[in-house]
Amino acid sequence: MCLSSFQGQIVRSYKTSRRREDDISIVTATFNVIFEPGSSRVHDLRLAFGGMGPTTVLTPKTSNALRGRLWGEELLQIACSSLADEMTLDPSCPGGMVSYRRTLVLSLFYKFYLSVLQTLGEQVMPLPARTAGITVPSGQDMEDVVGRPLMHVSAEKQATGEAQYCDDLRPADNELYLSLICSTRAHAKILSIDCSEARAMPSVVCVLFAEDVPGSNGTGPVVYDETVLAQGEVTCVGHVIGAVVAETQGDAQRAAKSVKIQYQDLPAVITIQDAIEAQSFYEPIRTLQKGDLETGFKQSDHILEGELHMGGQEHFYLETNVTVAVPRDQDEIEIFSSTQSPSKTQSLVARALGISSNRVHVRVKRMGGGFGGKDILSTVVALAAHRYDRPVRCMLDRDEDMLVTGGRHPFYSKYKVSPANWHWCRLISACDTTYDSSVVMDRALMHLENSYLVPNVRGRGIMCQTHLPSNTAFRGFGGPQGMMVCEDWISAIALKLGRTSEQIRELNLYSEGDLTPYNQVLESFTLRRCWDECLDRAKIHERRTQIHDFNRQNRWTKRGLAVVPTKFGIAFNVVFLNQAGALVHIYTDGSVLVAHGGTEMGQGLHTKMIQVCSRALGIPHVCETSSHSVANTSPTAASVSSDLNGAAVLNACEILGQRLQPYKDRDPQGAWESWVKAAYFDRVNLSANGFYRTPGLGYDFETNSGRAFNYFTYGVCCSEVEIDCLTGTSTIVMDVGNSLNPAIDIGQVGLSMTCMHGEKHEKLHTERPGQSEDPTKPSCCEA
Repeated sequence: MCLSSFQGQIVRSYKTSRRREDDISIVTATFNVIFEPGSSRVHDLRLAFGGMGPTTVLTPKTSNALRGRLWGEELLQIACSSLADEMTLDPSCPGGMVSYRRTLVLSLFYKFYLSVLQTLGEQVMPLPARTAGITVPSGQDMEDVVGRPLMHVSAEKQATGEAQYCDDLRPADNELYLSLICSTRAHAKILSIDCSEARAMPSVVCVLFAEDVPGSNGTGPVVYDETVLAQGEVTCVGHVIGAVVAETQGDAQRAAKSVKIQYQDLPAVITIQDAIEAQSFYEPIRTLQKGDLETGFKQSDHILEGELHMGGQEHFYLETNVTVAVPRDQDEIEIFSSTQSPSKTQSLVARALGISSNRVHVRVKRMGGGFGGKDILSTVVALAAHRYDRPVRCMLDRDEDMLVTGGRHPFYSKYKVSPANWHWCRLISACDTTYDSSVVMDRALMHLENSYLVPNVRGRGIMCQTHLPSNTAFRGFGGPQGMMVCEDWISAIALKLGRTSEQIRELNLYSEGDLTPYNQVLESFTLRRCWDECLDRAKIHERRTQIHDFNRQNRWTKRGLAVVPTKFGIAFNVVFLNQAGALVHIYTDGSVLVAHGGTEMGQGLHTKMIQVCSRALGIPHVCETSSHSVANTSPTAASVSSDLNGAAVLNACEILGQRLQPYKDRDPQGAWESWVKAAYFDRVNLSANGFYRTPGLGYDFETNSGRAFNYFTYGVCCSEVEIDCLTGTSTIVMDVGNSLNPAIDIGQVGLSMTCMHGEKHEKLHTERPGQSEDPTKPSCCEA
């Protein structure tokens, strides 16, 4: 909230979003009131709202109704009544949440009303500015940009709206638009499809179904349990049955809705409980066990049992899934896609079209957010472009995107724990999941103990097969669910023993050299340092007293406090994905071009790759991610993209550095450009492929042995939440290793830290675990 006022005038601005910082707003508002001199009578009032229409919306009727009135209860009642009538939304408007957004209009005005009551006749001082505590390595060359808070390379264009996303590509000549035909049944046989009305529409080019797929519709060398287009049976609401291709988006969407499908409903499994009752499970059922459970239970004075259900979650990225497919010569096709998995998209498009992968070129400039949810949409669009030899575009509306794509997996968990001696025993989890589910369940099991040493432990992971859209990766993909179950039984133990949850957590924290349930040694362990500093900086006991007093004294706002540690394993659970490639070119004018296998979705990956390359060679330019530049890329996911792609870029730069070293030795006072030209005239290859594979990985559930993760990131978060129109404040001490770019990583953490004197500072620990120059120095940045 911004504050501004001078004699007789008060201005306030409000933003409501899912995260307080660095996130798109749901509803924004700016209010400007001017009072008659020496009174509280309104001379003029202007109200403006964002998020209530395609552009900023003013409220002339309400403003006129309030002019000349005294600032008080009568004005408030008239304003709320008038705003409710004036600020309406169509139930089908983009963005949804119609009732919530209309409620926010009234709530934000009420905040403004209370604020004006409090500040009438006073000069409002500006709030303290936020600062960021960032540590730059001491002794580092000023020209070395690694570890420095450089601005995101696309920030200016994103802020001005000039950044080009997939759907911003100019329409090609003869471009068509595709709209999906989706199932309205959870589980049913398709009896008949009547698309005569759609085909009769003037601009409709074709209607595509499973029989139109020239290659594989879902089977082949690699078996997928989902088809490109449904064939005879649908298995969820939103299952893609076909597609309409037309000259315009509107025509395609209207034609798709006109298709009439008759179904014969079949038994449907919807919830996790339904799946358990029907024994509808996927194989394998995972078991992770360490220690002696029976002995642990016999030594216990108390045994607690509980269960926890966690619902799913929509990705709700800013940009929905979008693809533009452009056919080229000789059965080649170029795909512009908003995807985190260019190589998977390339492979599946090639299989669906019945052509080789080298004829499919996938390009990803940037994405408007992903969070794990942008895997593939391109096969159907490529099918239409390939069949009719014309460019085809498809960008899903928000409701289509949420219908067709899966989100975070819901979990249902049961646990049995013996608190007296801290022996955690049986955890039985069931997960609603289909494709890619084993990776999610594996990670949930490997985070079932979160940050605590549990001598005797067993976890069982059961994946449920339901008739819901296939769920997929979502930030942490399984880790948060496993940790949540753990924190639930920690709270249960604290309640049972009459102690605070912080006491129970601290008693059971891991230490350096401890073994996880999957027998991985914890090395460079900094969690206890994070814990101690977080408790010290947050002043937990004082703040709990303050919160108690605050809640007694305030009617409209309430606060709560919690302290939770985290330990997150860094690596793909599927070993072969832990690899990355890069391609670096040095041109004769000294400029550098870098291509790598990661995709940019706002997380600043391209910026970090520039910093890596810059340390070795000079400031380069990063091109878009392309399957033609770097082949066989892993998805940009699992918090490993900076590690994998950065190491591959570094490998390529080191190769080029070795090739240039003789020219640097021959002319040590020369310039970068002169060394490059000398090497070129000597016919030295100034292009290099880099490659990196994470060493030492490989875990076997059968033997409970091997190395599951390359390393762990540790963090402790003290979150203080204030419930007031969905605003909040958080405190975090997070160990993320050596940050390539603290400014970007602070934005990614998306939280703020409250220091001892109450000012809010965004925090990030940028020291690699175990590599502090001063072992007595705290593991977090100084303010």
